[in-house]
Amino acid sequence: MTTTVTQSRSLLAGPLDDPLKEQRTWSVDEAYAYCEKLARSHYENFPVGSVLVPKPLRKFFYAIYAFARISDDFADEGYDAGYSEAERLELLDEWREMLAEAFAGRARHPVFVALADTQAQCHLPLDLFEDLLSAFRQDVVKRRYANFDELLDYCRRSANPIGRLILLLFGHRDEQLHQQSDAICTALQLANHWQDVAVDVQKDRVYLPLDDLQKYGLSVAQLFEKSRSTNFQSLMKFEVERARQLFTRGKPLCTAVKGRLGLELRVVWLGGWRILDGIEENAYDVFNHRPVIRRKDKINLLIKALRKGAFRRL
Repeated sequence: MTTTVTQSRSLLAGPLDDPLKEQRTWSVDEAYAYCEKLARSHYENFPVGSVLVPKPLRKFFYAIYAFARISDDFADEGYDAGYSEAERLELLDEWREMLAEAFAGRARHPVFVALADTQAQCHLPLDLFEDLLSAFRQDVVKRRYANFDELLDYCRRSANPIGRLILLLFGHRDEQLHQQSDAICTALQLANHWQDVAVDVQKDRVYLPLDDLQKYGLSVAQLFEKSRSTNFQSLMKFEVERARQLFTRGKPLCTAVKGRLGLELRVVWLGGWRILDGIEENAYDVFNHRPVIRRKDKINLLIKALRKGAFRRL
């Protein structure tokens, strides 16, 4: 291994190794503070309505976010820095071992000290966290999806666990609500994939199902060429509509759940719907126009979310 690769690996492993180098026992309060600091340092990626989360629950959100954020960084951070698949998978394996230790009462890393306390207080199942890790591992090694079912299975593990965990934090355990959450989370993941087609091909990742490409007379090579043909527009219109159907299927959750969580869900739902609107408004040209939610958009989304009756009529 060259010096450059060794240094790169060291940087990638920092979030795992650095807190353990202090060789001390992290208190629960210190662990939550560590997670909060990490979450706030990545605020642009934090849920748009996170300030709406009741204060007693915020530390639990920070713990889950820190776990997922670091996992995602192991899989995807510094993509052009030369990190190998092997070292990414090794770190994810170590992270998974720490997760198992935490749920067995032997947490050492501050993220897992906080996560173990969150699990104990909120009765969270281990399998949701394991699903997330399996999706992050898949991001490292899988770069093509043969069909939509394969992509849905990925979304089931990469996105849906977050929605279920949030519902559990608020005490919602009804399976129908969880299934509606799954629909919204999968739709959000698809919206993210569709807005990031150009970003992903730079990483040699194609989330557009290969059989859909074939159906519309397109090839992966044409995606790398950033082809903006009529066929590509038709494909993206089809995929956007698929995501909208899932948003619609999950929409009742946003008004069935009361209080701040309901408001948060409506904000997030509207944000995902707005991304799809942006793709349409740009004539499905995701290669040159990546729709984003800007600060002024967030204010408008919040205003719309506050009007529950109007939201139902959308």
